[in-house]
Amino acid sequence: MGILKFLAAACLVTLTPNASALLAFPGAEGFGRNAVGGRTGSVYHVTNLNDSGAGSFRDAVSASNRIVVFNVGGIIKITTRIAVSKNIYIAGQTAPGDGITIYGNGMSFSNANDAIVRYIRFRMGKGGDSGKDGITIADGSNMIFDHVSAAWGRDETFSINGAVHNVTVQNTIIGQGLETHSCGGLMQSDYGISLFRNLYIDNKTRNPKVKGINDFQNNVIYNWGGGGAYIAGDSAGQSNANIISNYFISGPSTSVAAFTRGNANFHGYVSENYYDSNKDGTLNGSPLCVNTSCYSSMDIKTSSFDYPGPEKLMSAPDAVVYVLQNVGTTFPVRDVVDEGLVAEVQSYGKKGALISDENASSASSSVDGVSGAAATDTDGDGIPDAWENANGLDSKDASDSMEISSSGYANIEVYLNSLVPS
Repeated sequence: MGILKFLAAACLVTLTPNASALLAFPGAEGFGRNAVGGRTGSVYHVTNLNDSGAGSFRDAVSASNRIVVFNVGGIIKITTRIAVSKNIYIAGQTAPGDGITIYGNGMSFSNANDAIVRYIRFRMGKGGDSGKDGITIADGSNMIFDHVSAAWGRDETFSINGAVHNVTVQNTIIGQGLETHSCGGLMQSDYGISLFRNLYIDNKTRNPKVKGINDFQNNVIYNWGGGGAYIAGDSAGQSNANIISNYFISGPSTSVAAFTRGNANFHGYVSENYYDSNKDGTLNGSPLCVNTSCYSSMDIKTSSFDYPGPEKLMSAPDAVVYVLQNVGTTFPVRDVVDEGLVAEVQSYGKKGALISDENASSASSSVDGVSGAAATDTDGDGIPDAWENANGLDSKDASDSMEISSSGYANIEVYLNSLVPS
């Protein structure tokens, strides 16, 4: 065994989560698949769209060990950044109406160990803190982000950089980082990041920039700018990455190749990555050659790294179909912003732009959508009466919500899992 593979294997022995441990939710994959969330804690109801105070989203994530459910839908406009505590499950799929959007500044998940984040939109905007990310993680472990819509970061839009262990980002949109920086984000950790079935769109650069241990499969990358799409390390540090069955599609802003800034320190297993560079309005790309000329001088490996990959690997063309149908916050609905981004991709080179102001986006950030009304929950345990009555729970006993079921999940998690497909 070569020294690089030995070191990679040694890291995985100590860092890869237990394959037999309970998944964060059915369908959780990759390095962050065993995040615990608030399973042993309590339920917190977000009851208003206020920036702070009782019942606000900011208050909900300010203390650890909570499952956060939403009694309201709409846009929560925040003026300062929000830091998320440990063991938080943000269950955006519970929001009524058109779902929930956090807009106006950024989010920090640094040290937010065992976070589970699903079906929620984080859109920073030009009013956010200058030089800050839309979503940032600088340390911490065991986190999973699923069906998140992240956009309009002032620095990076979704960035992981530091001593961060076991994180998955799956089924997520990372788009429209605001110029002048306009970055998708850094994905840099020596301890495991999985990126599956995501859409990177309308970012000038870092779609993503990868360093360390990384698994990049079935992603779609559209309309990157002059800074490049996948940046392969650009570093003296060692990287070991799988890059498998992704689809790179040039858009109006694209002027450079899909892979840039690789070197001999970046060790990549590459397979069946497609590139459509002609901007002709039709998806008709072809697989990249397995050669440094196509992969920017990285050290190409002949066998994949033994990382916890997706249960089902799609071909790159099939991944485009799947991602465009399912990526981002699709429940309770996909909103007009995300619909606009998907429509850009479907133009296959004809539409898309790098923006410096979110109001130049495919749809205005001021669209509030439908707030809707929460289902009746008599005991306030986060599970609607109708579901409790249909599933053998007591709609007048709040204590049964956090009881662990035979599945290993708390009863409220069983309910949350029932809302969305796995």
